[in-house]
Amino acid sequence: MTAGPIRLYSFWRSSAAYRVRIALNLKGLPYETVPVHLLKDGGEQHSSEFAELNPQELIPVLMHGNRVLRQSMAIIEYLEDTWPEPALIPTIVRDRQRVRALAQAIACEIHPLNNLRVQQYLEKTFKASEAQREEWTRHWIHAGFESFEKLLADNPSTGEFCEGDVPTMADCLLVPQVYNAVRFKVDMAPFPTIRRVNEACQAMEAFQAAKPENQPDAPKS
Repeated sequence: MTAGPIRLYSFWRSSAAYRVRIALNLKGLPYETVPVHLLKDGGEQHSSEFAELNPQELIPVLMHGNRVLRQSMAIIEYLEDTWPEPALIPTIVRDRQRVRALAQAIACEIHPLNNLRVQQYLEKTFKASEAQREEWTRHWIHAGFESFEKLLADNPSTGEFCEGDVPTMADCLLVPQVYNAVRFKVDMAPFPTIRRVNEACQAMEAFQAAKPENQPDAPKS
């Protein structure tokens, strides 16, 4: 195990950072949150200081000792390799592939179409109104969940969670995407398996502690 403290550069409402928070919590790893406000002053992720950490100007970034880790799924895989227990990726090859495929269905197909950069581009370049941007987001989350629901409902490997009866990396990605769906008022009625899995996750402290509203940089009501 590599020595050193863990610092997570995060924004309370970032889906990608939310994924990593869940993984850290499931593994019982203490970490320090370093807030990076994605909207303040045009976005603190665009500052020269942060760009030195991540030239992509994206969060999350995880610092482990003097190691700089980028991209949420790669960070989760690093945590898995460094702290194998409890496992977030199964040991059986076909099950490992399924967990990664489910995770990528969200990280590569659903989330990129409704993240902040896309929202801002739609607004600035195409003058899309807030209502139009929200409809765009609802459309692509709904379309992605239609296929994701089938991937869960039609597979005997689906258990209490996405893969079997313990949470995996797939659940780390699903829960933040459900949070986004609720935030943008996506009708979740057509997705009973997704809702059931999300409810099972929300019953666990690791997922509760990772929720956006429970973060130190979340707005105080």
